[in-house]
Amino acid sequence: MAEAEMSCRELVELVTDYLEGAMSPSERIRLEEHLQICRGCRAYLDQMQQTIQVVGHLPEESVTPSAQEELLKVFQAWKANGPNGPARAT
Repeated sequence: MAEAEMSCRELVELVTDYLEGAMSPSERIRLEEHLQICRGCRAYLDQMQQTIQVVGHLPEESVTPSAQEELLKVFQAWKANGPNGPARAT
């Protein structure tokens, strides 16, 4: 039985494990398959990689649950509205 497609929310929750190589092979495949079809998550992953390069290692415990939830909300709003903000009726 094939595993369900990964959601954007799940990817955001697992990105640290992905970047640290701490995922099972099957989860890594699911995440990489999602990245192939989701431009927003590719951009998110790229931003995380750039941030880690600039500030160094980012241990998961350094991000509070409330900060993680806030970042997720901002990312979801960005993904829903696109990089140019909300769609406007003309």
